[in-house]
Amino acid sequence: MKKVTTVKEYIQQIPTKQRKEFIELHDTIIATAPGSESCMSYGMPAIKLHGIVVYYANWEKHMAIYPMPSALKEFAVSLGAFVTSKSTIQFPHGKAIPKKLIRDIVKFRLDENKRKDAAKKKE
Repeated sequence: MKKVTTVKEYIQQIPTKQRKEFIELHDTIIATAPGSESCMSYGMPAIKLHGIVVYYANWEKHMAIYPMPSALKEFAVSLGAFVTSKSTIQFPHGKAIPKKLIRDIVKFRLDENKRKDAAKKKE
């Protein structure tokens, strides 16, 4: 993929056979975070509200979200069917994305960012 500067350009560069499922992932994340800003960061789409909520990306063999280690710890029990690392959850191409899990993770991260922002304002 060549360097892109917008989420729209990123999506347009995804191979056609993978684009529909990536758009489904993208739409799920965006719909779960009203008021958030969509942006590109580290070469990946991301949403931010009081800081980055999640990054997400398309790869050759999977899609992934990068919700920060706290979310992986919080949802560890629910992630057993997926390949994970300390900051990544992979969703294989050709399989239904777990929309409820993704929504729950995004909501968790939104709440986490909101709490951190409120704490900063109290300082």
